Amino acid sequence: MVDAIGTGADTVQLRFRDDAQVDHPAVTVDAFLDQSNAVAVRIEPGDDARDLLAHLDRIALVEVNFPVYGDGRGFSAARILREAGYTGELRAVGDVLVDRIEAMRRCGFDAFAPNQPLDLADVEAAFNRFPQVYQATTDGRTPIWALRHG
Repeated sequence: MVDAIGTGADTVQLRFRDDAQVDHPAVTVDAFLDQSNAVAVRIEPGDDARDLLAHLDRIALVEVNFPVYGDGRGFSAARILREAGYTGELRAVGDVLVDRIEAMRRCGFDAFAPNQPLDLADVEAAFNRFPQVYQATTDGRTPIWALRHG
């Protein structure tokens, strides 16, 4: 049975990392801040990712919950963490859909645990749909304007 807060290792469908997958259950942001032994935390909508910035050195996994399609606050949480230097696993969980997966990857997500399995051919097509990008993000790709105007 999957923990009510964290996700089990078997629910991760896509992972773009070479290190070992974190097997510790994720705790809420409030619980994480109240203890010193947690290494996995789950950000829910309404949580402020900036609360974790002072603790990035001890976090191995951040799960960001997307409870419904229209809730995009997790994109901001991912970018805040990556821009602050977080290098651990950043896992999108919940209502992860193929039409948003490329944008999630560009914001810094490197693992995905969707509620419903994604078709891998559709995922591959989503990642290859746009050869150029318009804005800089945490993925290091050069925006098209910079390619044109150097």
